[in-house]
Amino acid sequence: IFVVSWFAGLFYLPRIFVNLAMAGEGAEYDRLLLMARKLYRFVTPIGLLALVFGLVLWLGYGISGAWMHAKLTLVAGLVAYHFYCGKLYRDFVAHQNHKNHVWFRFFNEIPVLALVAVVILVVVKPF
Repeated sequence: IFVVSWFAGLFYLPRIFVNLAMAGEGAEYDRLLLMARKLYRFVTPIGLLALVFGLVLWLGYGISGAWMHAKLTLVAGLVAYHFYCGKLYRDFVAHQNHKNHVWFRFFNEIPVLALVAVVILVVVKPF
């Protein structure tokens, strides 16, 4: 449940950034900033709980293999992505965003690709 909820936030927050990059100053920009702040603050503890429960499962069952190292590398990348989203949010708050909406559209696809790779690694365990 926590992983799914965390990913929902990772999928939606960059979509808000796309809209922020296209919005001019004003009420729409302020509303999108509010949405981004609330979403980021909501999914951060959920992501932490997903990591804690994942760690408990990993250590409790002693799962090993090279596929697990690859998966954990992807998870570490997702954690970095999450915190980079926080930095991007702060840039929007400070009106220091220098990226356009197209960049954010591509940025938005990173967690999708990571999720596909993680699911394949977990299901197939290729190595």
